[in-house]
Amino acid sequence: MKRVLESLNLNIVEMVDENATLDGGDVLFTGREFFVGLSRRTNQRGAEILADTFKDYAVSTVPVHDSLHLKSFCSMAGPNLIAIGSSEAAQKALKTMQQMSDHRYDKLTVPDDAAANCIYLNIPSKGHVLLHRAPEEYPESAKVFEKLKDHMLIPIANTELEKVDGSLTCCSVLINKASEL
Repeated sequence: MKRVLESLNLNIVEMVDENATLDGGDVLFTGREFFVGLSRRTNQRGAEILADTFKDYAVSTVPVHDSLHLKSFCSMAGPNLIAIGSSEAAQKALKTMQQMSDHRYDKLTVPDDAAANCIYLNIPSKGHVLLHRAPEEYPESAKVFEKLKDHMLIPIANTELEKVDGSLTCCSVLINKASEL
């Protein structure tokens, strides 16, 4: 992965502190700020290194309980829209995020925490695109996503990867860079 990122001439920051842990599934970038879940996979020192790396953005930590990581129950579903699960843990984390932020985000609450892990893309030729869990996996949550009339919705089946704690965002590396292919 490092070689690929280097070939794209991206700035790579290596976390060399042995005491720091930072899992991508605990890092939610809203476009304005970062929320970092403190979980079994991410600690305070990892969040501090992220804050030192991205000094132009606020970085707030959010305790994560009863879930693998922060994006197990939330992600960005649009430029100002947080998809959030309905569980008590998800709603508690959302409340913490709202208290820590100066910005007011819209929220899209889905019945299933796992379905809140979706991928938003703003593609110039397509507009708002949202990859979300398939209706056969989470039918009630899919109905909530279908209310997003200004989004191109792309349902993705993820049952097999979910068996090993894989979510849509876990299986994705999004790079905002013009292709030279």
